[in-house]
Amino acid sequence: MRRSGNPALSKRTFNNLKSTTGEVMTLDGTVNKTAMSLAILLFAAYYTYSNAIMDYVLIGLIGGFIVALVTIFKKEWSPITVPIYAVLEGLYLGGVSKIFGNMFEPGIVPQAICLTLGILIALLFAYKTKIIKVTENFKLGVFAATAGILVVYLISILMSAFGGRGLPIMDPTNTSMISIGFSLFVVGIASLNLVMDFDFIEQGVENGAPKYMEWYGAFGLLMTLIWLYLEILKLLAKTSSRK
Repeated sequence: MRRSGNPALSKRTFNNLKSTTGEVMTLDGTVNKTAMSLAILLFAAYYTYSNAIMDYVLIGLIGGFIVALVTIFKKEWSPITVPIYAVLEGLYLGGVSKIFGNMFEPGIVPQAICLTLGILIALLFAYKTKIIKVTENFKLGVFAATAGILVVYLISILMSAFGGRGLPIMDPTNTSMISIGFSLFVVGIASLNLVMDFDFIEQGVENGAPKYMEWYGAFGLLMTLIWLYLEILKLLAKTSSRK
């Protein structure tokens, strides 16, 4: 049984998927698609960030969510939907980054970007060199922790929907050690989900998944990286406010 906290890469993601054209998913192809998706996202984010177009934040958030659902249920559409998802999420992240940059230290955004990319590279190296081994217990632990974090998110969203301010530990202006500790925990679990994503992509390659799954694998990694970046941004916001 293969588990992942990433909804795009569940244990059934590669089940019953066989190439009908003879072209199959490759690791190099997935890496290339991931790089292309990241480039698209960064370009869109830079456009929103540099022009301070806050109107695009809501468009990117809602549009990205809808396109993500379409991609999850229609994996064969990934070559089209994933670039669109990258654009929409870029618009959203650019706006959010601008808000954080204005509210907190100006250097918080480049710091978050560098830390996110640094974690990605470090964990990819750790995975390829078997420093981190994806055992069944590892998968179960990451899955359980991710599910627990999701429950906390949902509770906070429901509190906000009914007129509250959400859970205090979710507030980026909350500088308490409990709030900072929670953010550190979430960043850690989001990082470990990257390892799970690497493993699932490798399984897809070994199972001879269709060529379009390269885009889908890139989509799964992109989702985790976006989550990780946002949580690092919140963590840096909390720690900078304590100075």
